[in-house]
This record gives sequence, C-alpha cells and structure tokens, in this order.
Amino acid sequence: MVRVEFLGPIQKEPLELEITNLNELAKILQKDHSMKEWLENSAVAVNDTLVNSRDVELKDGDRVVLLPPVCGG
Repeated sequence: MVRVEFLGPIQKEPLELEITNLNELAKILQKDHSMKEWLENSAVAVNDTLVNSRDVELKDGDRVVLLPPVCGG
C-alpha cells in the first residue's frame, strides 16, 4: 500500500492505495472534482523528496504528499 497525504488547505483525509506510479494516483484523484485545482497547482513529494515526473515508480510502504502552494510571511 502507498499512503497519500494532503497538506494545508486541501482538507482531505489520507488515502491508502494499491498503486505503482503517480500516473495511477492522478487518475484516481481526478475523479474527485474538488481535487482538480489542487492537482494542477500542487507540488508532489515521494518519501520526502520532491518529484517532477508522474512516471515515478511507487512501491509498498511509500508515502506520497501533495503540497499545495501557500503564501505567508
């Protein structure tokens, strides 16, 4: 299982999914209309490392975090 966490204002409970890459995760999350904007604007980290590609392979025990853009001072 891969744990998917959502930070900040996304306001979504963590998910435990059987997925093998970020493309699969994107397809699942796109079905939730409230996630559409966050998917376009959020950074993604796998095991605390920012990634730029949806082709990143995932394995059992990995942790994926969606990091929405924030502003503050």
